[in-house]
Amino acid sequence: MTTPTKGMEASEQSAPDRRRAPGTRERILRATLFLLAEEGTAALSNRRIAAVAEVSLGSLTYHFPSQASLLREALLQYVGEEVARLEGVAAALRERAPSLAEIAGDVQALIGRPSGGPGPLAELELHLQAARDPELQDASARCFAAYEAFAASALAALGVADPARHAGAFVALITGLGVRRLGTGTEESEVATDALLTLLHGALASTTHT
Repeated sequence: MTTPTKGMEASEQSAPDRRRAPGTRERILRATLFLLAEEGTAALSNRRIAAVAEVSLGSLTYHFPSQASLLREALLQYVGEEVARLEGVAAALRERAPSLAEIAGDVQALIGRPSGGPGPLAELELHLQAARDPELQDASARCFAAYEAFAASALAALGVADPARHAGAFVALITGLGVRRLGTGTEESEVATDALLTLLHGALASTTHT
């Protein structure tokens, strides 16, 4: 027969193993991104995240001892997946020598991704939180650096000289258009396309005058 003391010892010894179960950390991060997208940072209590992730509160604090660390890792995971996706788009651009209209169409498709669930809205919430929390600012900066690298690849595919110099402006435009779409609930594809083409023509014009 197991004594209460021995039973408690066995439970304590097995608890870390449960916390380390495959997928636990991933479920916590996914739940965090989901809540950010659905309800914003106000919904991010440890208990709420643990409930959505279907893990114990102890498991959450074992993997993420502070909310800053949880938000930082959630943003970095999202960015990592975005980088992989954008690198695929950039590789396809380099292979097919796209026209200006095709580049604008590809970017418009990126802006027009579904906003439900973990996605642009969750990312926006994390960037806003980074404005208030210095611990998140490095992750936010890495996110924008990844987008600028993609923009530079797209511009290079068009033959723009010094594409890195123009990349920041394109990311700023795309980000602003994305926020406008999220806030208004409208696609306004013509507005986005016209704005992108204006910038693209300007970048190419600077190339011919260099």
